[in-house]
Amino acid sequence: MTVNPLRGLPSVDALLRSEHGVRLAAAHGHAAAVEALRAQLDAARAAGEPRAAKALLDAAEAELTRAPSLRPVLNATGVIVHTNLGRAPLPERALRRVQEVAAGYSTLEFNLEAGARGSRHDHLSGLLASLTGAEAGFAVNNNAAAVLLCLAAIAGDGEVLISRGELIEIGDGFRIPDILERSGAQLVEVGTTNRTRLDDYRGAVGERTRAILRVHQSNFRMVGFTARPSLAELASLREGELRLIDDLGSGALLDLPDMLDEPTAASSVEAGADLVCFSGDKLLGGPQAGIVVGRADAIARVKRHPLARAFRIDKLSLAALEATLELYRDPATALAEVPVLRMAAEPEQQVRERARRLCERLGGELVETRARIGGGALPLLELRSHACALTGGERLAEQLRGGDPPVVARVQEGRVLLDCRTLTDADAERISA
Repeated sequence: MTVNPLRGLPSVDALLRSEHGVRLAAAHGHAAAVEALRAQLDAARAAGEPRAAKALLDAAEAELTRAPSLRPVLNATGVIVHTNLGRAPLPERALRRVQEVAAGYSTLEFNLEAGARGSRHDHLSGLLASLTGAEAGFAVNNNAAAVLLCLAAIAGDGEVLISRGELIEIGDGFRIPDILERSGAQLVEVGTTNRTRLDDYRGAVGERTRAILRVHQSNFRMVGFTARPSLAELASLREGELRLIDDLGSGALLDLPDMLDEPTAASSVEAGADLVCFSGDKLLGGPQAGIVVGRADAIARVKRHPLARAFRIDKLSLAALEATLELYRDPATALAEVPVLRMAAEPEQQVRERARRLCERLGGELVETRARIGGGALPLLELRSHACALTGGERLAEQLRGGDPPVVARVQEGRVLLDCRTLTDADAERISA
């Protein structure tokens, strides 16, 4: 008679009674230890492989002690707003504010002065107004939600005019026409892919036209035989209930010398947009959020829409965003303390010196590189940077990703490049160690 080799597998109870099993239960809790051991036994049975008690216990312990799936990494890619690595790192002030708010209860929706219920939107409205020149503002959980909410509230029962050259696709296949469709508004394309004139918009305005949507080409640039009206020219078409919505995408609050083609929220407000939408975790350098500023009556209408609750920002993101925006009251403070701005504006010589020191420690070669803003912003802008180049190619890159902390680098022509524009001095020290 054939003996089933799996009959020799120990029971969960036997494994838990072993010295190793007792330690696992003490360290991780009885229920977690049982679940991990059962998973290993099930895997052994599914594979038809007899496994010793030690192997089962070791595998269970490895699963219970494995690193979290979402964990910090060191960004050595030279891409400052790296979407896959979490976009903008938060300023220290924002981190402290999040910790303070997360540690207990807060005034999220409570008005201390009145001793009654308040609104989470009140925390940012005045601050956003002062920074952008708008009458009011608020935040939702991301910019795609902000655009969808504005369209649904303003034009959900009518038409929205948009240039064919602005029917763009952003990250992960998300397209502006899809957002328009989900809002309930009817898309009306005007102009051509490369040239759209003011008369194209004027000729398309009809009884059902509720809004003109202008979308900033944040993740690409069209050059050559092109034309499109300015935002101020589009604002001249507004009559009655027709609204002008400007989706800036990346959302800069400061005019920076190297970012001349990146409009600021204040410039859009000044040009006459009724609603301006932009991201919180790109050029702004804060947490993930979709920010809407504009005319008070339009903002109030958007906040009253039923979708506003579904898209509302959570208390931790709100705390981080408020703290980040406070830094912009003084542009010099923002440049010094917002990591995205600090990395983008850091003098090339300082980046080179950091890379040189890293090369000395690791035995690498100092090479000149080109860093980028990333996050779908300023696609033509290249920042002069420097990196420590190491031999080893993909194999070394894989080893670096397996470190603690993991290091994510570029591989170019068979070498690993540790770009020092996105590494701090402290990061470089940790890589050396």
